[in-house]
Amino acid sequence: MIPVPRHSLLVALLVLTTGALGFFLGRTVAPPASAPSRSLPLIGIASLSSEDYIRAVRDAGGIPVVLPNTDGDTSRIEEYLEVLDGLLLPGGADIPPAEYGEEAHATVEPLDDERFRFEKALSKAWITRTKKPLLGICLGSQWINVSSGGSLVQDIPSEFQVVHRDTSHPVELEPGSRLFQILGGEPIVVNSLHHQAVRRVGEGLRVVARAPDGIVEGVETTSPDRFLIGVQWHPEKLMPTDERQGRLLKAFVEAAAGR
Repeated sequence: MIPVPRHSLLVALLVLTTGALGFFLGRTVAPPASAPSRSLPLIGIASLSSEDYIRAVRDAGGIPVVLPNTDGDTSRIEEYLEVLDGLLLPGGADIPPAEYGEEAHATVEPLDDERFRFEKALSKAWITRTKKPLLGICLGSQWINVSSGGSLVQDIPSEFQVVHRDTSHPVELEPGSRLFQILGGEPIVVNSLHHQAVRRVGEGLRVVARAPDGIVEGVETTSPDRFLIGVQWHPEKLMPTDERQGRLLKAFVEAAAGR
């Protein structure tokens, strides 16, 4: 009988033991479960100016994602267009009138430069390069119009002798519009915190809401296949006590979820 070196026996025993253990584990240990799919839509909120927007998106069933405008940096917009399911453009100061070819009225309070550069790039990219849902509130509604080639009334009080800031008033909705379908046909009473409004309507948009004095209070896309609405009032502030305003945020989030 030919003797087998001791170290060869040890190696052979180790190989057999390892193989048996691997076979046993392979039969008894289940593979790690895949990550659960995300069911709630990601809603980007540009340049957060109030936590009311976060609460509104959350309560409407979305996952709010605040998009920073720090340094006016636009380098992540490509990723935002791809990853986000919907975009909310919130309220704020005024768009510089040079954006629609006019000199600034004395009452204009322009956005700070960082926010202006970021929201200008983001709103144009979202409107022209995606078909994803977009909701504009107050300034956000004005961004939708200006980014689509429209212009604004720079100061409602000096031009029309009416006040739309720090007050409330009725709004009539255009029959057949998406906004009409969401909020119902009865006139609504809204909060009013603005001194500017749509003048020349941007390309691909139509007016769907007006105050009794004729001031434009809402616009939406003419495309029946897309949710793109801008309202001049602040539904996020009215939601806790006004069920109809909650419908607007819910419809937006549901559109972002593909429902």
